[in-house]
Amino acid sequence: MIDLPAPPFAVEMAQDAALMQIGPGTMPMRPSDLPIPRKRKQAETDAAAGLVRPDLPERDRLAECLAKAASNPDAAMVEVQTWLAESRDTGQQVRANQCLGMLRANAGDFDGAQEAFSQAIVGVPKEQEVGAVPLMAMAGNAALAGGKAEVALGWFDRALAVTGYADNAALGAVQADRSRALVALGRMAEAGGALDEAHRLAPEDPEGWLLSATLARRQDELDRAQRDIEIAAKYAPRDPQVGLEAGVIAVLGGRDDAARKSWESVVAADPDGPAGKVAKGYLEQLGPAPTLVAPVKPEKPAP
Repeated sequence: MIDLPAPPFAVEMAQDAALMQIGPGTMPMRPSDLPIPRKRKQAETDAAAGLVRPDLPERDRLAECLAKAASNPDAAMVEVQTWLAESRDTGQQVRANQCLGMLRANAGDFDGAQEAFSQAIVGVPKEQEVGAVPLMAMAGNAALAGGKAEVALGWFDRALAVTGYADNAALGAVQADRSRALVALGRMAEAGGALDEAHRLAPEDPEGWLLSATLARRQDELDRAQRDIEIAAKYAPRDPQVGLEAGVIAVLGGRDDAARKSWESVVAADPDGPAGKVAKGYLEQLGPAPTLVAPVKPEKPAP
């Protein structure tokens, strides 16, 4: 058996940080401008929370803050501090703290990010708590990235307990992130249940299927792992992380040729990226494909 350091079930903390990056992240696995993929537009979230007032200017200051964070984080940090100091409007305070949380997360200050998201949540009236669900998920991701799985689980559970939030795709993503926290706490059976719920809420989300395939593989349930990774590949056929995991499952099942094809596809799709480098390492361990040598026909004896 070759020594394959299989991709972990829970994306490493550095990858969790990438979920909070503005624009495309450094890790290609889960690019998103916010920790919750496919979340409702900011205007819809604010409207649900009662944070939009007719006399607010048309300028979208949050979008401007996030855009500046991508190009000049230091300037964005100065601007958001000014924004917080001068704003007396609840909605503006919520938005400013959201941007501050994103900035701190990008800088690796996950405790500070969680605190900023928490302050944003405090600004949402209790009766309009549905508008704070994405912020709760952000706080949970920040806690998870900071190694505080128990705290993260509390935020995810709080988000899921809010009634009236109708974005099933976002709720499915929360359940998937909740499963990461449960795995970090060693609660594997509960993590599997969270992923089953993620599949119910977002059946076409490849990330959830990738996570459940990896969890099944870690529990030596290779048939389940193979089924789930095939579903993940159906919805994300070019995702390098899916290809990596498919190869690991294949090699554990004794299907070296299938593993080699999966990892070669990852190298082709991401030759210089982190996934491509991991795939190259796996291929080196697996070795070249065996060559078939035609049998030598015995010569006929001379008459």
